Amino acid sequence: MIRTIEAVVDVQGRVELSEPVHLSAPRRALVTILEDEAAVPIHDSALLSGAALEDWNRPEEDIAWSHLQSAQ
Repeated sequence: MIRTIEAVVDVQGRVELSEPVHLSAPRRALVTILEDEAAVPIHDSALLSGAALEDWNRPEEDIAWSHLQSAQ
């Protein structure tokens, strides 16, 4: 089973997990270094719009809006 766990990597490269992890044997892991939250603001409206965009990606929507497409 693949799990994602939030962690913080300090300037020395030490990884501190945000929750305890119990494994039956050693496991490989991938670490993705994210930008500082202050440097890359994510607005709630951008996150909320994802579900609406998925709803628009349907054949029925293409048909409903086809009259606005230019002739090809």
